[in-house]
Amino acid sequence: MDVQRYGQHVGGEWDAFVRAGKNGTFLLLRDYMDYHADRFRDHSLLVRDAEGRLLAVLPAHEDSAHLVSHGGLTYGGFVTGADMKTPLMLAVFEAVAEYLRDHGFREWVYKTIPHIYHRHPAEEDRYALFLAGAALARRDVLAVVDRRDRVPYQQRRTRAVQKARKQGLTVVEEPALAEFWGVLAENLRQRHDAQPVHTQAEIELLRARFPANIRLFTCRKGESLLGGVLIYESALTAHVQYIASTEEGRACGALDLLFDALLTCTFADKPYFDFGISNEDAGRRLNRGLIDQKEGFGARTVAHDHYTLDLTAWEPGRLARAMS
Repeated sequence: MDVQRYGQHVGGEWDAFVRAGKNGTFLLLRDYMDYHADRFRDHSLLVRDAEGRLLAVLPAHEDSAHLVSHGGLTYGGFVTGADMKTPLMLAVFEAVAEYLRDHGFREWVYKTIPHIYHRHPAEEDRYALFLAGAALARRDVLAVVDRRDRVPYQQRRTRAVQKARKQGLTVVEEPALAEFWGVLAENLRQRHDAQPVHTQAEIELLRARFPANIRLFTCRKGESLLGGVLIYESALTAHVQYIASTEEGRACGALDLLFDALLTCTFADKPYFDFGISNEDAGRRLNRGLIDQKEGFGARTVAHDHYTLDLTAWEPGRLARAMS
């Protein structure tokens, strides 16, 4: 088995594999990953069999003696094809662990891809992590609406939606980002003394590259912007990347009306609607108010796990010995 470091000469092959993979999304395409190449030293990997057939790709960057999959992405474990089976994944995982140890890495930080982004079940990597003795380092709480059997809204959310409708608020998809971004930046500054993870210029760039996947929806009263949601849309899931609301919007239920429209109309055909995380401090603190709002729309928890593997204690052949 051959483990190869990513280079631009295999960019087309990488993208084709991710698009066809059972757990690939647009975030794992090179046009998305490489927008912040100046901040992350890419060390993505491709794994091939003896005949050169591509078996898996691993989005990753290096940070001193740590390999992180991938620090600039929400998720980014192994992307695999529909023919990936558990014994093969154990071999792939072992080959990558050997490669990392041989190249001087001391720790592997691994972000799983949540199952709501899998077109076919793709958790063979979790079993490999278990056998390898990886430690659970972080667990995020995703608030997810499963459209196959929706949990009804809380009465409080229903009343807020009705209140917003009576005030004549409207929900539209927006072509321009600047006005919403100003509200978002102010929200984060006031509440958390923070800034958006992306700059406006970065989001504009990514939106130009992926116009069908990155979409902005707003709620207005006349010409006044009351709130907005930036959605990352993949094959199975609409993910809330950014939320912002003005003080007037919070008073009149603008986001309630907006989420109702997205859930019942815009993304009614998506199996999952992901409100995103509701925790802080690497998963160790739960934001009660935030999770209450999301669960009020019928969202329930999907865990997103991050692991660390100590490569200094790696035992060659460990996963192979686990197979009878």
